[in-house]
Amino acid sequence: MKKKVVVGLSGGVDSSVSAYLLQQQGYEVIGLFMKNWHDDSVTISDDCPWLDDSNDAMMVADKLGIPFQTVDLSEQYKERIVDYMFNEYERGRTPNPDVLCNREIKFDVFMKIALSLGADYVATGHYCRKGEIQQNGETVYQLLAGKDNNKDQSYFLCQLTQEQLSKTLFPIGELQKSEVRKIAAEQKLVTADKKDSQGLCFIGKVRLPDFLQQKLQPKEGEIIEIEAEKELFSTEIPEFSNKKEELDFLAKKFEYSTTDGKVVGKHQGAHYFTKGQRKGLAVGGTPEPLFVIDTDVEENVIYTGQGKNHPGIYRKALFINKDEVHWVRKDLAINPDETLKVKARIRYRQPLQDATLHQTENGMYVVFEEPQASITEGQFVAWYEGEELLGSGVIS
Repeated sequence: MKKKVVVGLSGGVDSSVSAYLLQQQGYEVIGLFMKNWHDDSVTISDDCPWLDDSNDAMMVADKLGIPFQTVDLSEQYKERIVDYMFNEYERGRTPNPDVLCNREIKFDVFMKIALSLGADYVATGHYCRKGEIQQNGETVYQLLAGKDNNKDQSYFLCQLTQEQLSKTLFPIGELQKSEVRKIAAEQKLVTADKKDSQGLCFIGKVRLPDFLQQKLQPKEGEIIEIEAEKELFSTEIPEFSNKKEELDFLAKKFEYSTTDGKVVGKHQGAHYFTKGQRKGLAVGGTPEPLFVIDTDVEENVIYTGQGKNHPGIYRKALFINKDEVHWVRKDLAINPDETLKVKARIRYRQPLQDATLHQTENGMYVVFEEPQASITEGQFVAWYEGEELLGSGVIS
């Protein structure tokens, strides 16, 4: 009996080639397109992106001679991704919709539908790989970086579980993007030259402020500039009576008040801005560009500093609440008072940084060798050993 695989055909080149490769490997392949959005009023282009994508996916399925259908997951998507995002922005945090979309939609709702169709596996066009090792007679699955360093998407899958990995295939993980396009061209797939999609996972080309404005009302507030020479940035390190005090000190973010700086402009809502942001402030006349160093959604104030080396941008450590620490490799999880040296990143495509994990009763501290720019609450930190992603957590 052929093993059955459901491929999430997104209408892009990566998932198209994934379906083709699986077919070549002798699997019985079914193409499934996810429709995740109904509201076209917030998309940038007049054309309807999901319709184009769905047509492209259908044409690829037709060319490969595989069954194809569309599933409408917009209700679950709204509930699990969109509402969560609004809620996070309201709290002044910056969520990562792509990581959530993989955890909540593709590898949960979508996977359950695929398995209910009798599939043995689900496959996606992600640039990452799956490894398997045996431990005490059990199979342990590894989430490995994609071979194409420029396209490695393991970070977006940092919340996957062993169970999800056991049922997942990543057919293009060993390939370079250029090789994927070449295969698509050779097979005359309609997606061969299609540009990579931008915008929120599956919603299409959305203007984030427009999207947020649907729920979060504009509210004028002040933009305040904090000078780099401020006392509060003095780097004197106090004496610590225990390790936890030191970790708290390193992970603590700077606290600003409106009296710490001067008003340099107005904005339409602190919740539209995120740390490290430079565009959209519309404040000119400073020797160096202004960057957001913090936002206060309670008081509706944005704090900024000049230049990307402003001390308010950098921090040496971050904290993850206990219930938001996630191990892909549960067998390698550390216990309270244990530490682990790893490589870590706080955003997609950031080069891996040397770091040490410190597990405590209340959660985990990630302490970096070098201070990191714009550590942002609500984003994910992922940690690796070599090319294997071991776990991740939400920055709190």
